[in-house]
Amino acid sequence: MDMLVSTQWLAFELGADDLVVLDASLHLPQTDRNAAEEFAAAHIPGARFLDLASVHQPGSSMPGKIPDAIHLESRLAILGVAPGSRIVLYDDSALRTACRAWFLLKMFGLDDVAVLDGGFTKWREEGRPLETERPPAGKVPGITLLPDTTLLRDKQAMLANCDTGAEQVVDARDAERFTGEAEDLIHNLPGGHIPGARNVCFSDLLREDGTFRPIDEMRWAFEDAGISLDDPIITSCGSGVTASVLVFALHLMGITTVALYDGSWSEWGGDPATPKETGAAR
Repeated sequence: MDMLVSTQWLAFELGADDLVVLDASLHLPQTDRNAAEEFAAAHIPGARFLDLASVHQPGSSMPGKIPDAIHLESRLAILGVAPGSRIVLYDDSALRTACRAWFLLKMFGLDDVAVLDGGFTKWREEGRPLETERPPAGKVPGITLLPDTTLLRDKQAMLANCDTGAEQVVDARDAERFTGEAEDLIHNLPGGHIPGARNVCFSDLLREDGTFRPIDEMRWAFEDAGISLDDPIITSCGSGVTASVLVFALHLMGITTVALYDGSWSEWGGDPATPKETGAAR
């Protein structure tokens, strides 16, 4: 299974015994949208609700902190993910949160995981079938997850990288928050960015219909921002969600030397001791 699948492909595969479709929608509190209620109102037939908002490190004040393996194993077992399952993730979110779920599952060692190109919006607009029935809860033989922590960076690693510049940092937020022209109202912080970071807004990698742009166009977006695709990259954003869109896009392009700073600006910008820059990338 490819890591990016079309609505046509999914329509053909629906009902396969080894296929698990998960709604990974997550919305910002400011949108006043409820992902669980929207899932109950309409979803792809047979899909289950991942509840991505709850899949983070318990007790952490940072919304994007990665959960431990036991927490995620239990959640996936309830959702019907068994050894050998093929998993397709979709969302109905402006943040393209299926990519965040993809990063989580890949980081914990699951290989047969895909994102639905264009998500629920494209599926619905094509007039494909929907259902309101919630699949019954159940539990399958558990899977064992082994996290690859080399795919994550914490604040200490980011501070060290400010000195060494060993890894390029690319920020997925919009230009106004990156430069500091606008406050980061999502996290109630001033705008700005990690010193030395470059800026590729995640939405620039998508067409108007929410599907990913062609590979050559995405490569140009990174290169135009001053990113060398031959050297290691760390992605960041506000809380580790849209940074995952960059990771996913880079993997589509065949670039796998990529890590994610899950604390992102909500951690870095909220710490008065961390160095910060404003203005355009230098």
